[in-house]
Amino acid sequence: MQAGEGRPSYDELAALVAEQARVIDELRGRVAVLEAENAELKRRLGMNSTNSSKPPSSDSPFAKPAPKSLRRKSGRKPGGQPGHPGSTLALVDNPNQRRRHEPGPCTGCGASLADAPEVGMERRQVFDLPPMTVRVVEHQLIARRCDCGTTTCAAPPEGVSAPVQYGPRLTAIVLYLYVGQFLSKKRTAAALAELFGTPVCEGTVAGMTRRCANGLAGFLTEVKERIAAAEVAGFDETGLRVAGKLHWVHCARTGKYTLITCHPKRGRDGINHAGVLTGFGGVAVHDAWAPYDTYLDPAHQLCCAHALRELAAVADTAPADADWCWATQAGDALVAMQKLVADAIATGADALDADALDKQVGLYRSAAQIGRTQTAARSTKLMRKHNALARRLLDRQDDYLRFTTDWRIPADNNGSERDIRMIKLRQKVSGCLRTLTGARQFCAIRSYLSTAAKHGHTFLDTLVMLAEGHPWLPAHQ
Repeated sequence: MQAGEGRPSYDELAALVAEQARVIDELRGRVAVLEAENAELKRRLGMNSTNSSKPPSSDSPFAKPAPKSLRRKSGRKPGGQPGHPGSTLALVDNPNQRRRHEPGPCTGCGASLADAPEVGMERRQVFDLPPMTVRVVEHQLIARRCDCGTTTCAAPPEGVSAPVQYGPRLTAIVLYLYVGQFLSKKRTAAALAELFGTPVCEGTVAGMTRRCANGLAGFLTEVKERIAAAEVAGFDETGLRVAGKLHWVHCARTGKYTLITCHPKRGRDGINHAGVLTGFGGVAVHDAWAPYDTYLDPAHQLCCAHALRELAAVADTAPADADWCWATQAGDALVAMQKLVADAIATGADALDADALDKQVGLYRSAAQIGRTQTAARSTKLMRKHNALARRLLDRQDDYLRFTTDWRIPADNNGSERDIRMIKLRQKVSGCLRTLTGARQFCAIRSYLSTAAKHGHTFLDTLVMLAEGHPWLPAHQ
C-alpha cells in the first residue's frame, strides 16, 4: 500500500509498531531483571543478626537493628526475679587488717575527745589487692661424694627442669590472658611485664602454649569419645583466618563436653578430622548445612533458631501493606511448640497436650504449603530461596520437630553457637592466627577450658593443673 504526500505507508507503520513492541518487551525483561537484582540487594543489605546467621558483631554500628528477640513475653517483670540470690560485696568477719580512725575535736563545743568514752563504731571495709611481685624460689641440688669416690647429686623436684624457668601459676596466668581472654601474644607479654614486673617475650607465650597444648592429647581423646557416645550432641562450624587464609573451626559439644578443632576445609574433610560424627549414633543437632545430612547413622534435629531467622528474613521482604505472611505464621507455630515443650518439662508432665500440638503442627504445615505455592514460579533468586525454605520446612518436618517427641533434644543449636562464638571473639580482639599449628593449639586449650567450665571449674585453677603437667580430667559418669 502506497502513501502519499510524505505520509508513511501501512507496511512502514506496521514495522514501526512491531519494532516498538519488541523494544517494550525488551525493556520489560530488563525491568524484571533489575527488579530482581534490586530485591536481592535489598535482601542482602537488610541481613543482620536477627534475620540471618550473621553474628551480632557484624551488625553496622550506624544501622544496628532494633532488639528483636525470637522469644515471646514471659509475663515476668524485667530485672532480678524474687528468690534470686544476687551478688555484691559484703562485710567479712575477719579482715586481713584493722585500722582505727579516731574523731577530731568535738563538733559541738570543740573540746578534745582523747579521753572521752567510746560509744559506737561504724565498720567500713575496702577490698583490694596487695602489690604483686614475682616470688623466686631457688632449688639447690646438693651433691655429696661418698668414701667410695662416687658423687651423687639430689634430684630436682617434679617440674623443675631448667636452671631458670617460669612456674605453673605464672604459666597459667599467661594462658589465661592469651587463650582465656584473647589477648595477642604481644599484649599478653606486655601485661605480664607491667603487672608483675617480670620480662616475658612473645616467644615465651608461644612456648608455654605449645607445651600445654601438647599435654592435652589424652584429654582431647577422652572428650572426643564421650561426645561420640552421647545420646544428643550439637555440631557447628565457623570461619577463622589462619596464615592469611580462610580456615574452619569445627565444634562438637554436649552439656558437659566441648571439642573444638581447626581444619582448612569446611565440609566432610573438616568434620571427619574432628572425629566425632564419624562414630556418632545419637541425635545430631545442627543447622541445615548439607554435609551434616550425609552422616546416616545419627538422627537429626535441625536448628529451629536458624529457621526462625530465615523466616524473619522472608517476613522482612513481604509487602508493607500485607496483613498476613506465611513465614510469620510458620515462625509463630515453631515458637509455640517450643513453649509447649518448655511448659511441659517445667510442670513435670509426662506428655504434651496432643490437641495443642496438633493445632500448631497444622499451622506450621499450612503456612509452609502456602509459602511453597506462592513461590512456585521460582522466577527470581529471592523467590527460589524462599521456595527452598518452604519446601525444607515440609520435607524435613520430622527433623525440625523431633524435639517435641524426645525432650532430651534441644530445639536449637544455640549451645554450639555459644561454644564456638569465643573463636570469633578471639579473631575480633586480636586478629588471625599465624599458623595452623598455633590455631590447633589454641582450639585444644579452648576445648579444655570450656569443658572445665561446664563442670563448674574456674579457668585459672584448671590452667594451673595443666601447667603442672597434670591436666584436669572429667570424672567418669
